[in-house]
Amino acid sequence: MWTDLNRPPLDADVLRRALVRGGGDPDAFWSSVDIVAETGSTNADLLARPKGPGYPRSVLIAEYQTAGRGRHARPWVSPPRALLTVSAVLDLPGLDLADIGWLPLLVGVAVVDTLRDVAGVDADLKWPNDVLVDGRKLAGILVEVASTTPVPTVVVGVGLNVTLTADERPVPTATSLLLEDAEVTDRSVLARALLRALAARWRAWEAAGWKVDDLAAAYRERCGTLGRLVRAELPGDRELVGIATGIDHEGRIVITPTGMSPVAVSAGDITHLRAV
Repeated sequence: MWTDLNRPPLDADVLRRALVRGGGDPDAFWSSVDIVAETGSTNADLLARPKGPGYPRSVLIAEYQTAGRGRHARPWVSPPRALLTVSAVLDLPGLDLADIGWLPLLVGVAVVDTLRDVAGVDADLKWPNDVLVDGRKLAGILVEVASTTPVPTVVVGVGLNVTLTADERPVPTATSLLLEDAEVTDRSVLARALLRALAARWRAWEAAGWKVDDLAAAYRERCGTLGRLVRAELPGDRELVGIATGIDHEGRIVITPTGMSPVAVSAGDITHLRAV
């Protein structure tokens, strides 16, 4: 049984007025914001929608998600209304497909900025896009490609632990805004701020002609993996241990083992280790 807490529903009218084009804000970015009481996966629902007019920049938020997925198809389930579970469709006209891997990192930057600026929580990123507070996981991000032609289009999903209690955590290393004594736990406020931050990052990236220099600098500033001793679990049951010394131009983590040359890692689970 879930803990009986005051977990009010999201305010759909407030979110639409603030975020949807034609809803009142002349700078609004999103084409639609829909809220459902329950669904299996907001990402899967958006991926299944017809790819017609209005598909890009649509947002879906679930009060309760029963079959959410993280990276590597790991389950992501929470009590009703304890998380902010939001997915959004972004189009990237003119983006070189080789750079699409930067989008999950961009989403991570937007989430961290929201938590720092609105919730007053000193969050950072574990490469590539786990959102942590003092090593405890606060949010997860999943980005999936919806289409590559005629315009690259992706679905980005964020699951943010808001009022999860200690007893409701899926693992002891998880945390929530409630457990971190955040200044804000109102999910409507958080959703509005997050979606505005995501839109602002998209606009800045587009204005830069999809060049990654500014985005990379913003990501490095928020990445708590840099400078740490880490272990990377790589495909093929291989692992690499060394200092995370950089993020390269492709968004890969650069790990330098003792006495060896740096190695750029594009995929793998990263564990922060204690220096000995």
